[in-house]
Amino acid sequence: MRGLRPLTTAGARRRTEALLLVFVVALTVFGHASAGLAMNGELPANLTGFTISMTLLALVGHLGVRRFAAYADPLIFPLAMLLSGLGLVLLHRLDQSYIARYGGEANAPGQLQWTVIGVAACLAVVALLRDHRLLQRFIYITMAVALVLLIAPAFFGADTYGAKRWIILFGFSLQPGEFVKIMISIFFAGYLVIHRDSLALTGRKFLGMRLPPMRQLGPIITVWIVSLLVLVFERDLGTSLIFFGVFVVMLYVATERTSWIVTGLLMAGAGAFVVGSTEPHVKGRVAAWLEPLSYYWKERPPGVISDQSAQALFSFGTGGMSGTGLGMGHPELIGFAGRSDFILTTVGEELGLAGVMAVLLMYALLVQRGLRMALGARDPFGKLLAVGLSAALALQVFVVAGGVTGLIPLTGKALPFLAKGGSSLLANWIMIALLLRISDSAERQREADARGPAETTITPMAVPQQPENALPGGDRR
Repeated sequence: MRGLRPLTTAGARRRTEALLLVFVVALTVFGHASAGLAMNGELPANLTGFTISMTLLALVGHLGVRRFAAYADPLIFPLAMLLSGLGLVLLHRLDQSYIARYGGEANAPGQLQWTVIGVAACLAVVALLRDHRLLQRFIYITMAVALVLLIAPAFFGADTYGAKRWIILFGFSLQPGEFVKIMISIFFAGYLVIHRDSLALTGRKFLGMRLPPMRQLGPIITVWIVSLLVLVFERDLGTSLIFFGVFVVMLYVATERTSWIVTGLLMAGAGAFVVGSTEPHVKGRVAAWLEPLSYYWKERPPGVISDQSAQALFSFGTGGMSGTGLGMGHPELIGFAGRSDFILTTVGEELGLAGVMAVLLMYALLVQRGLRMALGARDPFGKLLAVGLSAALALQVFVVAGGVTGLIPLTGKALPFLAKGGSSLLANWIMIALLLRISDSAERQREADARGPAETTITPMAVPQQPENALPGGDRR
């Protein structure tokens, strides 16, 4: 029967995306102008160039998605653009304060270049990867490359700010952990599709839970050991938490067994306790987390060498509910970290609790769209990959925001899209491309399934006739 319900068309989705992008460009341009007026009493000199750049990025991105992923979710690209645009506004605002106080060079122009590269990479992935299921053929190669990238900073990386998470080649720094989170999501999705039944249906019950058998504990023990090695040799708490957390989340989604969650939490807690008690860098960060104001004591706890955690709390306290106003605070007091993982404190000081909640809600909405497309995907690999990518984004936001606000120890990771960092920005835009491709495939399949029964007309001749003496089940009296 035709016309039972209107179908969501590709055109309607892209029109929604276009309207949202107009709002994104207007909001970011207004924010940049507002910060300039507050700091200098005049519009920024680069306002025209900033407006043209944001407009072209939004337009080219929209046309690319319309051409290669017309059925994709209409919120994903605008959300990523809004977060990237807000990051550019904050970096432009921070550059003036940092240069006036410490000297140095501006970082916003470089971030804009990386934004252009990220959007271009996103469109290239969407255009070239016409079916996300092709990635399932290369899961073991992907994992091998991921392990090499994950371990490389321990041997070839530079010790920067106490952690080895960067590789410096030919004057350029690369943070391989940002790309590893995508690769491990691809591998785990393919691996769990193959071994899901054996992981879900075997094991013994204990206290109401079905514990995983020792034979099936091999993968999770391997991942646990690798995450601990990263934590010990590279002192990279954030990458270790994301690496292990993504695997446990995907394992739970694939098997629906709470025992995996309990096992994962116990193993993560045990590993964090041992390493946090023995490794000096991690131990120092735990001490700074427990006593953030201890930097000002006459006798500091061992490992507490920075006042950034205390300054972050001061920034949030100064901002209050509504903030001091964009461009009217002093986020440069936190030092170099204000442009990276502590950029959230700039939001808290100048936009207040309302601004912080708005930023976190944007991340939450982006994660929600990823989980929603996981529910709509028809193939198991697409479901698990969408869950893995969403979990990686959610975990990274959690470890960064939690560290800055004092909920957990500092990790040093970059806040996705918002903070300075070319590797982080490029990797996150590739993640957006994969989510666009999965959502496009899921929506195309949904509309194809909905269109098929709608074109089928049921007639009385299509119903098989039963003998008069037949029972409802088909048996004769």
